Amino acid sequence: MYDITSVYQAKSVDDAIAALTADPQAVVIAGGTDVLIKIREGKLAGCRLVSIHGLTQELAGVTLAENGDVEIGPLTTFRGCTESPVIQKTVPVLGEAADTAGGPQLRAAGTLGGNLCNGITSADTASTQLAFGAILRVRGPQGVREVPISEWYQGVGKVALAHDELLVKIVIPQSHYRGWSGHYIKYAMRNAMDIATLGVSCLVKLTADKRGVEDLRLAFGVAGPVPMRCLETEQAMVGLPVEEAAEKIGPSALGEVQPRDSWRASRAFRLQLVEELSKRAFVEAVRKGGGAL
Repeated sequence: MYDITSVYQAKSVDDAIAALTADPQAVVIAGGTDVLIKIREGKLAGCRLVSIHGLTQELAGVTLAENGDVEIGPLTTFRGCTESPVIQKTVPVLGEAADTAGGPQLRAAGTLGGNLCNGITSADTASTQLAFGAILRVRGPQGVREVPISEWYQGVGKVALAHDELLVKIVIPQSHYRGWSGHYIKYAMRNAMDIATLGVSCLVKLTADKRGVEDLRLAFGVAGPVPMRCLETEQAMVGLPVEEAAEKIGPSALGEVQPRDSWRASRAFRLQLVEELSKRAFVEAVRKGGGAL
């Protein structure tokens, strides 16, 4: 049983915003894969819900804008992301990351927007969206604003979203993905239906001869309290031959991450994963980009 006081079915985005404005204690629910668990655990006992589950016409789907930007509705499910022809053509690594989340049932219900709005470091698509420098479009009573994903995470479980605001669009600008190849690796104690012990997403832009690193993005989940990029490592890899970068990327990343001990894994083990998986993700990203090691 779920201890829920009431559920309001929003008729539109503006209607949902009005309902949230009217009730400072209301909780948004979309796919429900996170919220329902919290209710069952007693963390949100007796809550009043504002459901946006039915707003798929406004908030779901993946499209390619005229300027080449990839625009993702936050109600797009993990499965919808993975199977999207636009995602497969432009940012396939995001679809691959989405396909690692939970099991088939969760991927059919859980949403990309929820994966960002819950603010947890283990979110499977967060590190890839961070690596791509996604722009998050938010709407509230004061109108629409855009938040770079680098400014989205405010702390454990906290994001730059006011109570009466909704995430209405995830945008990956064309300039952020054109010419890049990438790979995501999720390490978990089980092969499926498990939370990540560590996640790493590596994007690489190779030089014209495919032998050097023109640019690099390296982002992690569960390597700190929030999803994070290793900016110093990214800069250090620029200009290196791919063989040299493959050997240096892991040790370099160790100086920037902040993993902790938990019942899932020790800090020492996560550091080992950071070093090894950085290299593996980089090597595979290079291969996808037409390079060789």
